Amino acid sequence: MFGLDDWIAQASDGTTLAFVVLVAIVLGLRHASDPDHVAAVTTLVAGGRGSGARLGLTWGAGHATSLLVFGTPIVLWKSYLPPLVEQGAEVTIGLVIAALALALLRRHPHAHERTRTAAQAYAIGVVHGVGGTGGVGVLVLATIQSQPVALAALALFAAGTALSMSVLSRAYGAALERPAVRTRLHRVAPVLAMASLAFGVWYTLGALSLAPYML
Repeated sequence: MFGLDDWIAQASDGTTLAFVVLVAIVLGLRHASDPDHVAAVTTLVAGGRGSGARLGLTWGAGHATSLLVFGTPIVLWKSYLPPLVEQGAEVTIGLVIAALALALLRRHPHAHERTRTAAQAYAIGVVHGVGGTGGVGVLVLATIQSQPVALAALALFAAGTALSMSVLSRAYGAALERPAVRTRLHRVAPVLAMASLAFGVWYTLGALSLAPYML
């Protein structure tokens, strides 16, 4: 996004702990703002039950779980997931985004009756985390020479993503809970759902190499 990934990849040499911490924090913020994450969490908040911050943090916890489980072998032993597994995770992410959009579209006449649970948010985050292990963030951290530092940076990356998504979700939730927005949510929800559905379909096709894939 805007060349930030390339800059991080070129600048990261893992020589100083301060720089590693900075990179981990920046990667967490950058990762949380990825379009697929924003699309998933926005529809979660719009169709969920409970505060946006709680749903976002739960989503982030699931995402962090996958990053730590599958990212640890990458940063320590350069052991990567098979390409088919990564592709399967990316396809699943696209399908999840589309499914969330369809669920929101189906429920939009009763958008105030929220049914999305924390467990569902956590599961969706886990799927996103599996796909995220092939991203630039984990690959950059894998270039760090010191294994303990690399592992600490991975933990910071995972935590930073979770916290960043919680903050973003709190903002989405606050916007949706404003009286002026809440009274018009039945009009906004279909637009949001259709946009997320189109993105989910495109993301799925892109993961299958059936459409341009430029994320």
